[in-house]
Amino acid sequence: MAFSLFGIGKNNSDNTKNKVVEVKIDQIIPNRYQPRKVFDQDGIRELAQTIDEHGLLQPIVLREYEPAKYEIIAGERRYRAMKLLKWEKAPAIIEKMSDQETASLALIENLQRSQLSSVEEAQAYRQLMDLNHLTQSQLAKGMGKSQSFVANKLRLLRLITPVQTAILDHRITERHGRALLDLDEKQQRDMLMRIVNERLTVRQTEDEVARLLGRPLPSEIAELKAAAKRKELASIEDHAEETADVEEVPVEKPTEKKRAPKRKTAKKARSKKTQQVNDARLALNTIKKSIKLATNEGFEIKLHEEENGDTYQLTIEIPKKQ
Repeated sequence: MAFSLFGIGKNNSDNTKNKVVEVKIDQIIPNRYQPRKVFDQDGIRELAQTIDEHGLLQPIVLREYEPAKYEIIAGERRYRAMKLLKWEKAPAIIEKMSDQETASLALIENLQRSQLSSVEEAQAYRQLMDLNHLTQSQLAKGMGKSQSFVANKLRLLRLITPVQTAILDHRITERHGRALLDLDEKQQRDMLMRIVNERLTVRQTEDEVARLLGRPLPSEIAELKAAAKRKELASIEDHAEETADVEEVPVEKPTEKKRAPKRKTAKKARSKKTQQVNDARLALNTIKKSIKLATNEGFEIKLHEEENGDTYQLTIEIPKKQ
């Protein structure tokens, strides 16, 4: 991670204090740039139980933004767990950081370590861009992501607030939200109500949006593509039948009585050829469809395909950090 890209680590290398001190809980506030909007209360209770039994294994990181007033840089879940346990003081490491450095580090720390929702992740990317005056390309490079991945996440911020909130609350999925991106505010609001009340699937939502916009239905397009694929496979089968070597000419032995040439049944030869073609094509298409589905969900995946003689060679690259 190129922290210098986000203004971190430029001026505070000599000011960092690794000493653990105790700070009163009531003197601590959460980070104002915390990207996580919804905390799992059951998870906080479980963490509190673990801390109560085994102690705090890692102190939280704070900065003194005013005399005797501290803001969390890293460790808000631990902070919430300590409050739940009614601790009066929290073990902490104090860092000297500017507002920009604090905000950037908090956002990056959460992006790297927390399971943020897609909306929270998009909001964090936007805040990092605004704080550090970065382009999408610069942000993507600094975060180790592709520009298309970052752009895809940022598009979610074009949704109206109620739709974003519904994604945060898990009332609808990210894919439901993406289906509404081309609608105006009123249409988004109306479709959100329908999705929740009628429990529409993603495909049903996509079809309803297409009807509103006067576009071909995605379900019909998918069926046309499937029909075209079936036709393509049928054509391959026909070609295999026409070119199949159905006759085998034996070598005659002069000392033996001439026999009728052996003949493979056309049905058996066609079946073998067709099965080989179908199996390879089906496996290849299934893999590609799976990768496309994952890519549509926002994952960064690269596929390299090569044809070597009688085999297809596929190489799939999936970055560990998405």
